[in-house]
Amino acid sequence: MISARRLVAVMRKEVRQLRRDRISLGMIIGIPIGQMLLFGYAINTDVRHLNAAVADQAGTHLARQFIAELEQTQIVDIRLEVATPKQLEDLLRVGRISVGIYLPPDFDRRAIDPQRPAAHLLVDGADPTILGVANQLTNMPFGFDSSASSPRTRSLEVRPYYNPERRTAVNIVPGLIGIILTFTMMLFTAVAIVREREQGNLELLINTPVSSLELMVGKIVPYVVIGLLQLGLIVTVGWLLFKVPIRGSIADLYIASFFFIAANLALGLFISSVARTQFQAMQITIFILLPSILLSGFMFPFEGMPAFAQYLGEILPTTHFIRLTRGIMLRDAALFEMRGELLALSVFTVIAMSAAVKRFTRRLD
Repeated sequence: MISARRLVAVMRKEVRQLRRDRISLGMIIGIPIGQMLLFGYAINTDVRHLNAAVADQAGTHLARQFIAELEQTQIVDIRLEVATPKQLEDLLRVGRISVGIYLPPDFDRRAIDPQRPAAHLLVDGADPTILGVANQLTNMPFGFDSSASSPRTRSLEVRPYYNPERRTAVNIVPGLIGIILTFTMMLFTAVAIVREREQGNLELLINTPVSSLELMVGKIVPYVVIGLLQLGLIVTVGWLLFKVPIRGSIADLYIASFFFIAANLALGLFISSVARTQFQAMQITIFILLPSILLSGFMFPFEGMPAFAQYLGEILPTTHFIRLTRGIMLRDAALFEMRGELLALSVFTVIAMSAAVKRFTRRLD
């Protein structure tokens, strides 16, 4: 027979425990609000404002009018102007743009010839979503010139790059490397330190000459090796089962992964300095993993998200690593060409590691 008094007593104890556990209390409030904001704003299948560049070799009034009308669709935002289609291809390869617009010298003549494409769209077809959005431009009517009696539709030829078969796996697998490493590296490291604290091993370490920095680096190094082994496993499975190409340098991919793994391990150490239990460490890890999936460009084109979501996404290491993996694996981009992403990962690692060491030292004291 259940005693109402004893049941109420247990419930009161649990509520008091939750009130004292600020991290869990914060998760109760923060997780549903965070999920609503992320899913509500970040998930956007109606993609707009794709980064674009134009190579206008016609230089005519009609060509400028055409470019202006393209921008008015809000599907593309023209960020750069270059001289040749080769420069457009270079910008696509390093991931600076998603769409290149090439207007040939005889654009005006092509515009009145229904048998010939007037302009060419060079599209990063590695992401089928971007390719589908770019294809919408081919069906949109564009005005002719001011002397025409009625608007006509100009023919646009779409040239998809890097994924001619339009397979989703080609885009997903390189991004999935980042998601898997984010989860495993953060979780392993965060739980490892908290487990030492719960088992009382940290008290033993306090009485040794090991410094806080030495302890943390010693904890990190084995997981760096584990992360690199996971990378090899994921890439191999992706190649064997899903036929995902590796067009770039394997060495560049491993170097980029090393920077990314270090960033996630530093973040995991910081989590361990905040969490009091292994359960809290797992909660915080999952809380960070969700934005890493939604705001990194893994599921949806990064340019299609609202500005504030992009700002948050730029803080996450996963965003920069996904750009690196897709650039190296799918577009044959050199690591040096994407050095800005490596710099972002390095800065994140230094900040997270410094914060973790500072908090860890304070807790030991």
